[in-house]
Amino acid sequence: MTETDLTLCRSLLFLPASNPRAIAKARGLAADMVVLDLEDAVKAADKESARAAAVEAVAERFSGLSAIRINSDERWRDLDIAAVAGSAVDYVIVPMTSGPEEVRRAAEGTGKPVLAMVETAAGVLNAGAIAAEAKGLVAGTNDLSASLGIPLGSHRPALVTALQTIVLAARAAGIAAFDGVYNRLEDEAGLEAECREGRSFGFDGKSVIHPGQVEIANRLFSPGPEEVEKARRLIEAAGGGAQRHEGEMIEDLHVRQARRLLAKARV
Repeated sequence: MTETDLTLCRSLLFLPASNPRAIAKARGLAADMVVLDLEDAVKAADKESARAAAVEAVAERFSGLSAIRINSDERWRDLDIAAVAGSAVDYVIVPMTSGPEEVRRAAEGTGKPVLAMVETAAGVLNAGAIAAEAKGLVAGTNDLSASLGIPLGSHRPALVTALQTIVLAARAAGIAAFDGVYNRLEDEAGLEAECREGRSFGFDGKSVIHPGQVEIANRLFSPGPEEVEKARRLIEAAGGGAQRHEGEMIEDLHVRQARRLLAKARV
């Protein structure tokens, strides 16, 4: 997977950079991107050691892409940016992005492509400008819920407009978009339902926070066997221009969609 095909990324596994056991376990997982977190998951007293651990960890490749999420707090942000600049990480993730200048600062300071987390009301309203500077948008649903004053435990329906705005901004800029986390770690059925919904919204993949969530995200954000076979039949039948196929009208755009689907299915 390269920088130019982030839309093929199905799972972003966030884990504390201060947890060496979690990092070691992540190397054996099929996460499309491992995100070493320096922000919310790390206590203030551990920020310095976590930063060093993240740089050390990305010196060795994971099975997929790697990213480091820097701090939004300026007490640590510039130190994080300097550390990322000297690391072998693939991407830098900027939290609490409210405008494009934060993306530019991180990109210029690290020399790395940026994924911007949209997790405030201001971020949603500025999503288009943010997307113009980033390589991908990540919905930060927990902080976004708090920003909007949504009661705990009932945030998903109230976030639909914000989530669709994030997808719209990403698609307009031609970049990837990733759904937020699912907090109930032992509720596999709930995670599966949210993955299906996120894919139906247009998201490319999902942020996950537990190793057990990786397989579900990968599976649900991958096309199923029936979708793959239908796409193959469509491509084989297409002769250019508009035509009838299996009771539907198809044209060149459907062929392009089918090819993207096969790429996502890795076949």
